[in-house]
Amino acid sequence: MTDALSQAVESGTLDQQTAEKIDRLAPGAFCTHKSWGFGRVAEWNLTGGQILIDFKTRKGHPMQLAYAAETLTPIAESHILARRENDPQGVKAEAEADSALFLRAALADLGGKATSDQISSLLSPSVFTPAAFKRWWDAARKKIKTDGHFKLPTKKSDPYVLLEEKVDAAQGLLNSFREARHTRDQLLALDHITKALAELKSHESEIPALVTEIGEISSRHRRLQAPAAIEMLVARDEIAAAFAIELPPDAPFVSELLSSESSRLNEIFATIPGARQRDVLESFEKAFGESWSDKALVLLRDAGGRLVADVARLFERKGNKEKLQSTLERWISERSISSEMLIWLCKDRDKRFPELFNAELLAAVFSALEADQLAEKRTSRLRDLLVDDRELVGDLLMNASRDVVRDSMRKLMLTPVFDDLSKRSLMARIVKLYPDTQDMITGKQTDERADSLIVSWPSLEKRKAELDQLVTKEIPQNLRDINIAKEQGDLRENAGFKAAKEHQRVLQGRRVEMERDLAHARGTNFENPSTSQVSIGTVVTVRYEDGATETYSILGAWDSSPEHGIISYKAGIGQALLEAPLGASVELPSEHGTRKATIQSIQTFTDLELLKTTVHGVVEDLQPA
Repeated sequence: MTDALSQAVESGTLDQQTAEKIDRLAPGAFCTHKSWGFGRVAEWNLTGGQILIDFKTRKGHPMQLAYAAETLTPIAESHILARRENDPQGVKAEAEADSALFLRAALADLGGKATSDQISSLLSPSVFTPAAFKRWWDAARKKIKTDGHFKLPTKKSDPYVLLEEKVDAAQGLLNSFREARHTRDQLLALDHITKALAELKSHESEIPALVTEIGEISSRHRRLQAPAAIEMLVARDEIAAAFAIELPPDAPFVSELLSSESSRLNEIFATIPGARQRDVLESFEKAFGESWSDKALVLLRDAGGRLVADVARLFERKGNKEKLQSTLERWISERSISSEMLIWLCKDRDKRFPELFNAELLAAVFSALEADQLAEKRTSRLRDLLVDDRELVGDLLMNASRDVVRDSMRKLMLTPVFDDLSKRSLMARIVKLYPDTQDMITGKQTDERADSLIVSWPSLEKRKAELDQLVTKEIPQNLRDINIAKEQGDLRENAGFKAAKEHQRVLQGRRVEMERDLAHARGTNFENPSTSQVSIGTVVTVRYEDGATETYSILGAWDSSPEHGIISYKAGIGQALLEAPLGASVELPSEHGTRKATIQSIQTFTDLELLKTTVHGVVEDLQPA
């Protein structure tokens, strides 16, 4: 004890026990505090009755002597925390030389146990960079599983425990499974076992009993925990194959469980870890026979990224790639393909289904992004892929016609899923490939397309209102109906869910058709049409052979009001009359074939109020609230 502390004891300023503890906290010594963590003693102020500590977040923090003696734990210079501060490079060298030996010493200093997060904070970033620590820790965990000096955690929040005596690693793995009482712990133990099958060779005589026990446990779980039962059987099959153990005919099999749970495949696969999903898929043909591909396609609709790739590879291995491709084509056309499948197609565009990689796929991407936004998904990997992959949009439009490119530009300009900066960036990439689309950004108009639809302004507004109602009301309501149906649990006999999903396909089909038509539509008031022959915007009077007369107003593609004599130029009568001169004989379609008629007069259509009346009520009803 220092003279200063001895004098403090003699004068009664400090008691003997407190002075002895403070003596171990000399300036420069390391210590820990239960709240503030690791620290180093900066200096004493015995006159003021204080000691100053440099904690990580509290430099020069003053503490009363008695409180410091009670709450601080001195750390020896050989302790891992002290060595980390004094010699981080030396600690790093020890850790890299023998990670298991290093961790045994570190855990001994830390009280015999530490979680993964505690080990991470011990070494990163002071000893390893975060990336370097991850690489080191991945390798270290493999070593400590077979080292025999550690009890492995059953979950991430549990600690690695240093054992007093070394235990045979293989025996420890077997014991961990037998001692596990909860399904989750049993599955984790099996995962450790399947990753260390080579180490189990020394206990080969115990493996048959282990295989039998796994099957029995799986059978007990199959009714209430089918996903766990299937996962156990996958692990059992892997162990049995490694040791050439033939399973008896009455043993439970993955295919049997899948067959009995065929209506819950999506629910089951949502629970099974991704690393096991491919193994389960291999049992589909045995479970479902010739209908295995239909079951796989049902699973594919809501599959995550990894499962999408696994299902696709299953079709390829089974020589059924054509069915998968035709199904994907249909889903793309219906705009019902999921974001995860679109991500997979876009990332693998040079490897699989290059014929699907076109502007139609880009339109499906826009629809999926808008559906995700309506579903209020917080993040969108598909949107990020489209923005970050600078070649993607160009590749999708590489072989597209001029009209298709311009349609894609319109969809991009109208979609609400991108911020302005991202939208401008995507449009710039298209303009770079197709400079003649620059006018769509600047507003300068080019010549009208040959396949344009001539429509009246009232009917154009009506169609726009219908599309707006579809996008802002009917489709979001359908998504809500689907989510409500999903929340009801078991989808096996959920008629509401099936009806909502079918209605979703109908709605998406309507949207595709309406967007395509609106992209081609050109509004007009039918001003100054030629009356030298029947043309759009004219009123034609014809006389039939029986003497009867009829008057038709030949108007836009979406104008039709038979009771007012208004017909579309796209209708049968309109097509038969177009370009016919005054006095010409024509054959007009009727309910019983055709009727011959002669054109008596051709005049300009002027009754715009009648045209507005025929559609105005509908337009007004469709206006968004």
